[in-house]
Amino acid sequence: MPGKPPSAIVLYNAPAEAAAGGYALESEAGVLAEVEAVAAALKKLRVPHRIAGVRCLGDVPAAVLAGDERVVFNLVEGFDRRSEEANWVPAACRALGRGVTGNGSECLAIALDKWRSKVLLQAAGLPVPAAVRVAPGGRVRRGELPPGPYIVKPASADASEGIHADRSIVARAGAALDRAVSAIHRQFAQAALVEQFIAGRELNVSLLEQDGEVRVVAIAEIDFSAFAPGKPRIVDYAAKWLAGSFEYHNTPRVLPAPLDRRTAARVAELAVAAWEALGCADYVRVDFRLDEAHRPFVIEVNPNPDIAPDAGFAAALAHAGIRYEQFVRNSLANALAQCPAPTRRRARREGRGERGGKSPAVAVRPTRPGDRDEVLRFLVATGAFLPGEVAIAAEVLDDALAKGSRGGYESLTAELDGRAAGWVCFGPTACTVGTFDVYWIAVAPDAQRRGIGAALLARAEQRIAEQGGRLAVVETSSRPRYDPTREFYRRAGYREAARVAAFYAPDDDKIICTKPIAARAPAAAGPPR
Repeated sequence: MPGKPPSAIVLYNAPAEAAAGGYALESEAGVLAEVEAVAAALKKLRVPHRIAGVRCLGDVPAAVLAGDERVVFNLVEGFDRRSEEANWVPAACRALGRGVTGNGSECLAIALDKWRSKVLLQAAGLPVPAAVRVAPGGRVRRGELPPGPYIVKPASADASEGIHADRSIVARAGAALDRAVSAIHRQFAQAALVEQFIAGRELNVSLLEQDGEVRVVAIAEIDFSAFAPGKPRIVDYAAKWLAGSFEYHNTPRVLPAPLDRRTAARVAELAVAAWEALGCADYVRVDFRLDEAHRPFVIEVNPNPDIAPDAGFAAALAHAGIRYEQFVRNSLANALAQCPAPTRRRARREGRGERGGKSPAVAVRPTRPGDRDEVLRFLVATGAFLPGEVAIAAEVLDDALAKGSRGGYESLTAELDGRAAGWVCFGPTACTVGTFDVYWIAVAPDAQRRGIGAALLARAEQRIAEQGGRLAVVETSSRPRYDPTREFYRRAGYREAARVAAFYAPDDDKIICTKPIAARAPAAAGPPR
């Protein structure tokens, strides 16, 4: 980061007051140690800065716009009442024209939802423990999982919240497992994740982005040797946050992890692959468990992990010989590289030599094998599809890649800035003459509102017409969150032809829309008018 360093605002979530009765106040208060460490590093670097605490997403614009700092050092980890809104802090800051350290909103949202991130990791071919998501009021059905033991945790929480050694590990399916699931439902008012417990070693892999390249900083192991036989060897809430507990004082990290060369190389390879699968940036920790055969399983990806001086990431930096202020400087450089104001580096990345210029054109082309991981990543990131639906999309996409239109599915990708930014899949409807289904259409969240969806749909309609199609059919939900989807199809000329009441859920109808194709599709090379 040559030249005069930019000014920065250190933005953090002001911890809830104890009187508020919020859960996990220890983990919330831990952010203050991070703020102090980052501020001290900025002072050493002579970077002008200020510190601002926010209690909700609505506080962010006022806090950021109170100064003219170019970079937000984002230490917002959650909010008292709606913790998940912290995921959208980077998007809000970038919308205000600031660069932001750490990971983007899309990555944070995916990682917080353990089920969505697991589906995405699995779709990318990474080894993850078998698991099921149990919605509030539900239970694990017989045969859904291989034999236990299992670990039960909230589907959307971090910092080991909701994980306790004395009740989160369950030996087998049955009443005890049902009680553990119900406890998560009651305490967190969210789904529970029931995951096959890998009763082996635990590893933490710290990764850092430097000059656009991902670097494995260190592989650490948690030492459970002081645990009595039979005591679950996990880093639960007590081990992470309760300073007076046995677990807190008897889960030291070992750096480097004592691994054979082959296992260490495999773990490092998988950690980088997990980074890429979730679209990570800047700094990340990936957690693994090794089974008795030394086979690694990705347990969780932690974007923006705890960077307090006594936390594992800071220890990994020290082990690698990276001073804390070097890490802070590197994060500022990464934030500037994606700052909304086009820097020279960004201009080169976008193929422009100066500020301004037209938005890059969208190219719609047949899907290539190299698009697969990116397509599945943004399918999850949209939040519009359930994990089971994403798994089906992966099967359809693989079939389209393997067989082309001969297999009944045709797949097109929209390319923007050299990457896959949108996807549509369609094919002839069985037992019909000239009817085609548009099965899937999705646009990456950071590429929406650029006409990509319209371009994809228009190109799909053109291909349908070229194959003798006369009618295109789409299906969608009646729920309010799908209002924009239905409006998109309406503008493209689709009209509701049928409705199946309570199809998806008691309050969720299936809406079937159709559009005549043959007469106008040959000219539909661009977005519908």
